[in-house]
Formats: sequence, structure tokens, C-alpha cells
Amino acid sequence: MARVTVEDCVQKVPNRFELVLLAAQRARNLSRGEELTVDRDNDKNPVVALREIADETIDLPRIEQDLIKSLSRAPEPEPADEEVLDLIPTDQNIFGLQDVSTEEEVAGLPVESDEMLSPEDMEAAIEAELGGRARR
Repeated sequence: MARVTVEDCVQKVPNRFELVLLAAQRARNLSRGEELTVDRDNDKNPVVALREIADETIDLPRIEQDLIKSLSRAPEPEPADEEVLDLIPTDQNIFGLQDVSTEEEVAGLPVESDEMLSPEDMEAAIEAELGGRARR
């Protein structure tokens, strides 16, 4: 196909708005280095994307999923690299090999997690932590 028109593509994707979104996403994918499924013929990525849609040489549901993923507001968290994990402080990295007391032990609170504090005990612990100045 020497020239591609929107009319060639509308037969494959009836909604023009959806066609533009899919072609733009495919053009972005091509610029990121994805393989071409038609000859380039000195055409730019948007034209190549339209030619691929008209020739039905690409998987449109996959392009649609790429588009949805790129438009989502909260991107999926990337796994942390080993180098990044080395930068996260740990008790051993911060304090060396010395014995580190937990916050509960320092505050005089019960260390066992099964034990619940009464409101009075909680208030007393907060007061002790603040040096006798309880906030009311």
C-alpha cells in the first residue's frame, strides 16, 4: 500500500477517536524500538502505525492494553534493584553491631504484642515519654 488513508483504517477500527489513540500508541511503541510488521518506505512512525492497522498485521487488543497501561494514573511499582536495597538503612547499617533496644523497651511499654494497654497505661506511657507534659 503506497498511501494509507483514514478511510482504509476506519474499516478495521470504526471509531475514529479510538483509531487515533491506537495509532498513536503503536507509533510510540515503534519509537521505543518494537519490530515493524510492514516495510517502512521512508514513512514516519504514525504513518507506519496506520499502515499496520490497515493491513491488520498487528494485534490491536495488545496495543489497546499498552494504551490503558500508559494512561493509568498509578504506575505499577518497579521492583527495587539490589543497589537501591543497599541504600535503605537498617539497624545494622546505622548502628553497627551494637545492641539496639526497641522503642517499646525504651518507653517502658510491654514488649509482647499480645498484651493490650489500657487507656490509663497508654496515657501514663505517653506522659513518661513527653517528660511529664501530657497533652490534653
